[in-house]
Amino acid sequence: MVRAPVRLKTTGLGSCVGVVVYDGAAGLLGMAHIMLPTAPARGEHSHTKYANLAVPWLIRRLLAEGGQKARFRAKIAGGAQMFASSGGSEVLRVGPRNVEAVREALMAASVPLVAQDVGGNVGRTIEFDLLAETLWIRTAHKGVYQI
Repeated sequence: MVRAPVRLKTTGLGSCVGVVVYDGAAGLLGMAHIMLPTAPARGEHSHTKYANLAVPWLIRRLLAEGGQKARFRAKIAGGAQMFASSGGSEVLRVGPRNVEAVREALMAASVPLVAQDVGGNVGRTIEFDLLAETLWIRTAHKGVYQI
């Protein structure tokens, strides 16, 4: 969780999804690097590793810092299909499953998803500039672009 003008960055988004939730008017920004769609039923879990835990956690943190949920917006990137899957095995569809889980968590929390760059088969690095409300994305194939 940071306040403007600080930017947040995460690297190594292959099948992982970077999710940014922000309140531009309050100058608040939170980011999570989602590795898997859902946390296992038992045990201690990182709040930022699983889509079903990270999105509600980000929202709670933003609210605790004075954000207003009606102003929250989200942008996501990543979720590539990094492993070839013959036969459509769900186990190897980690990227698409992560994207679906993040979208569902945002929808359940009533946070609008205003932009996304997901799928494909290349890794990404992302950096969010809260002052411009811009998500910068870098890939080996496309270079640097924004959403």
